[in-house]
Amino acid sequence: MKRIVLVSGNSNPKLASQISDFLDVPLVDPQIVRFANGEIFCEIEKNVRGADVFVIQSTCPPVNDNLMELLIMIDALKRASAQSITAVIPHYGYSRQDRKASPRTPISAKLVADLLTVAGATRVITMDLHAGQIQGFFNIPFDNIYASPVLVDYIEKNLYTENTIFVSPDAGGVERVRHYAKKLKADIAMIDKRRTGKNIAKAMNIIGDVNGKNCIIVDDMIDTAGTLIEACKALKDHGATKVYCCTTHPVFSPPAIERIKNSEDLDLVIVTDTIPLTPEAQKVDKIKVLSTAEILSKAIHRTFNNDSVSSLFI
Repeated sequence: MKRIVLVSGNSNPKLASQISDFLDVPLVDPQIVRFANGEIFCEIEKNVRGADVFVIQSTCPPVNDNLMELLIMIDALKRASAQSITAVIPHYGYSRQDRKASPRTPISAKLVADLLTVAGATRVITMDLHAGQIQGFFNIPFDNIYASPVLVDYIEKNLYTENTIFVSPDAGGVERVRHYAKKLKADIAMIDKRRTGKNIAKAMNIIGDVNGKNCIIVDDMIDTAGTLIEACKALKDHGATKVYCCTTHPVFSPPAIERIKNSEDLDLVIVTDTIPLTPEAQKVDKIKVLSTAEILSKAIHRTFNNDSVSSLFI
């Protein structure tokens, strides 16, 4: 008889608890201890022999600690004779290092894929990968879940008007923006930006007519918010009435929160809970958080029952 077990790491306990409630499956909280020298020890205090285990852990800041914790939990489950181990990673860390952008640099996203596989993961479920080709780094089944149903539903009910236009912050995000625009039958625009260094970008030109429009910038993550604030300023300078941003992963590395809070050009940021907000970010009225627990729960349930996951988005 098939048996499902949910295990949660320390990176996003609130989301894991919500998934547990949706599935009506008790959450196993492994005993994770850090020794004085920083080493991580894990003990699963429940029998998982022959069970289908789903480990819920975002590799969000502190990325290396959460990644190592995930690997150790997977190894513990493998040695406890779990039937299958699915790593549910709402935010896949190191996803921006998906290729050799210059000589003598690593492809860290591939390294993380190898680590997960060697540790014992038999499947991976994640949400809105930064680069789709990362799926090809794995030799085990991989499901990339989209947050767009959650975000589109909120936009349609709260922000969408006849003057709405969806904006891509760069050329690489046009396909993502086109998906949103198609759902709501809206126009699209694009910002031509130049990256001058790590986490430094300068908006240059607007491709498309945004004059008198309510602009919604769509991206997969916000890190330091430098690109976002530049984009908002460029859109307002070109006549945009309102500027909103919707993104899946609120990384919010410093000084992102200060930039968002102090920006006069950005009206609202809609994010999901793939990464928990810091107490500082929770105090910012401009930031609206949407839950991905239901859609991740459905993906887990369908995986457990060997049903189609892609049908969630058709």
